[in-house]
Amino acid sequence: MAANRFKHIRAALCTSVEMASKSRKHNNANVLALGGRILDKELAFSIVDEFINTDFEHGRHTLRVNKI
Repeated sequence: MAANRFKHIRAALCTSVEMASKSRKHNNANVLALGGRILDKELAFSIVDEFINTDFEHGRHTLRVNKI
């Protein structure tokens, strides 16, 4: 949560591959936070892979992101 106080930082705490995908597509997140005690190694790598390889969808989401 503290990371989001800084200009141009849009951090997302993701505990699933779907959360990583949606945070990139809908919120244009550029920082990924993972819970070390919650995730196993394989799931964490899957989440990172999804986060890195997903693009922002723009469109209706752009208005919301610009308000941040």
